Amino acid sequence: MAIGWTRRRRIAAVVALLTAVVAFAATTVRLFIRPDLAPLPPHADAIIDLGGPGDDRDAVALDLARGHRASYLVQSTVEIDAGTDHCLPAVPGVTVLCFHPEPNTTRGEARSIARLAAQYHWRSVILVTTTDHAWRAALRVRRCFPGEIYVSPSHLPVADWAGAIQYQWAATAKAVLVERSC
Repeated sequence: MAIGWTRRRRIAAVVALLTAVVAFAATTVRLFIRPDLAPLPPHADAIIDLGGPGDDRDAVALDLARGHRASYLVQSTVEIDAGTDHCLPAVPGVTVLCFHPEPNTTRGEARSIARLAAQYHWRSVILVTTTDHAWRAALRVRRCFPGEIYVSPSHLPVADWAGAIQYQWAATAKAVLVERSC
């Protein structure tokens, strides 16, 4: 009788472990690999090119601006370029701005976006970032900016995915559990 009980416990433990692994994998896919992103509107007030890895964020942001998807094209950039016109090339009919977030994090970017939105009276923004960062970026910006938030994902090289997923899990835990405000 003791042997049967031990075997049942092992089976239950294996089933619980497999369930946890499947749930973790499904959540990873849902949050970081294939997030549920709303379709982009025909026009927003600003396109925001967030900082970070990825090889085509600038190109995605510029394509949106050249398609007249917003009146402002904004880039989160290095400190020396903040407040200058040295971040992205000019786009006819679009105001190009750049800022350096303080702190130099997604949370700092969200705070900067809120300040710029108040200054320029934006009610909607399109965030340009990599797919793995899309959910957390929208969460951070939503906490600071009351308007509509859309995300246009840019490409993340396959070689960067393993590290990006690990980083995003840690950063998401921090955003959800520790830094819960703007």
